[in-house]
This record gives sequence, structure tokens and C-alpha cells, in this order.
Amino acid sequence: MSVYSMTGYASAQHSSARASSEAESKGPAPSQLGLEIRSVNSRFLDLTFKLPEELRPHEPALRELLVSRLKRGKVEVRAAIESNVQGSVVDPTPRLLQRLNAVQDNVKAWLPGAAPLSVADVIRLAAGEVGTHCDWSETLLSLGRQALEELIKAREREGARLATMLIERLGQIRALAAQSVPLVPQLVAQQRQRFLDRWQEAMALTDGSALPEAAQDRALSEATAFAIRIDVAEEITRIQSHLDEIERLIKKGGELGKRLDFLIQELHREANTLGSKSAALEMTHISVDMKVLIEQMREQVQNIE
Repeated sequence: MSVYSMTGYASAQHSSARASSEAESKGPAPSQLGLEIRSVNSRFLDLTFKLPEELRPHEPALRELLVSRLKRGKVEVRAAIESNVQGSVVDPTPRLLQRLNAVQDNVKAWLPGAAPLSVADVIRLAAGEVGTHCDWSETLLSLGRQALEELIKAREREGARLATMLIERLGQIRALAAQSVPLVPQLVAQQRQRFLDRWQEAMALTDGSALPEAAQDRALSEATAFAIRIDVAEEITRIQSHLDEIERLIKKGGELGKRLDFLIQELHREANTLGSKSAALEMTHISVDMKVLIEQMREQVQNIE
């Protein structure tokens, strides 16, 4: 399965040159239905629809279509109908003229002072009459499916780019972990010896004699306890385990954003502990470099579905 980003954009248009329902209409009334879908990252699936009033009844069908294919993301769906009848003069049909005349007579009966309809008013009303005789239900759903497929492809392409970036960062963190492995026993030995030397110096300053065997054993015990506290072998092992799991999930694909986010948090915790327990400058640098890479991964994981 592929890795999908929650970021994407797609659009689809449908042009129509449909004849008026009136037989006397002089010609087709060309119009265009446009639909676009925008998607950004979100913890859950959040759908927003911005549709003209005549398309509002079809919102539930569009919602069902999106829910069936998308799992996460803030998704905005926009649709608009553009008609070209405004740019041309529409010849009103006799039936429409009869209706307008009857309506005007009825209005004047109640409102004698009302202004009569002008030629411009009649043409405008005729254009609106022509522009409202289209059922967009099938066309809208068809455009919705088309735009959704394009959106999924766009999210898949972005997801592939994110997966490649994450795999690269995993390799860099693995290299840093490999650099730290040989430092662990070396640091432990150095700290034990350093602790013992300081203890011996303190005892020599006290009485000027050789270090008693009991005090020497105590020094070794304290040095060993301190060495255990600074031993980061366990953290390195857990870091490597988290890296393996992240890589496995990326290669598996599918809906993995939330699991990756959790693993990134755990990875950052181990890298932070690695730095806090560090007793050498080299290990500190490794910890800082790891956290920089992990933070870069965290930013990208937020966009994965």
C-alpha cells in the first residue's frame, strides 16, 4: 500500500450547451459547473462544503462519497455554476411573456403605483428562467468522483515524497546511533577510572597514606554505580527498535499517520535521554543531531494520513 499525504488539490469542470425547456427558445444556454477539493492536514476527517443554493440538496451525497475514500484531513469542497447567458441576449418565449404580463397585472391590482416592467427587466428574467432549467445531480456526483480520484493521486504523490524523506532521515539517525555504539563501553571505562582517580586523590590528601582496600572497594562500587547511570546502551537499543518499526510502517503504507506520530514522540524521548545521560561531548553532539532530524521527521509526519 502507498503512503498518503493529507495535503492535496484537485478540480473538475463540466460544460453544457443545453436547450431551454421551452420549445420556442432560440438556442442553447451554455453553462459550466466547476468543482474543486482542497485538503490539508488535520487530526481527524473534517469536511467543509461551499456550494450554491441550488446544489445544496446534493451535499449529503458528496459527503458520503468523500467519507468512503478519505480517512483524515481538513477537506474543503467548492462548487460553482457559471452561465454564459448573461453575456448574450435571450429571446423570451411567448409563454414567459404571458406569465410576466399576468404577474404584472396582479401586482398593479394591489399596487397601482408600481413601475411597469421594462424591456431590460424582461430580458433579465428570461435569462434567469433559461439558466435554472438544469438538473446537476448526476453531473455533480460525476465531477465529485473525478475530482476525488485526482485528489487521491495528488495525496499519493505527496505521500511518496514524504516517505522518501523519512527513509533518508531514518538512515541518518541510524548512522548517528552506529557512531554512538562504540562510545558506550569506552565512556563507562573512562568514567569508572576517573571516579577512582579522584577518590584516590581525596584519600591521599586526607592522610597521605595508601588507599585502604575497603576504601578502594567503595570507590569501585561508586564508580560502577555512576557508570551505570551514564550507560546509554539501553537508549540506543530502543532508538534502533523505533527506527525499525517506523521503516516497517512506511514500507507497509496505508493509514499510519497516528502511529508514526506516536513513534516519533518515543524516538525524541530516547534521544533526549541520550543527551541528558551523556558524559562526553561526542555523545552530546550525537544527541543534538538526532533531535534535529527527529524534529524534521515530526513536521512531515503531521501531513501523513
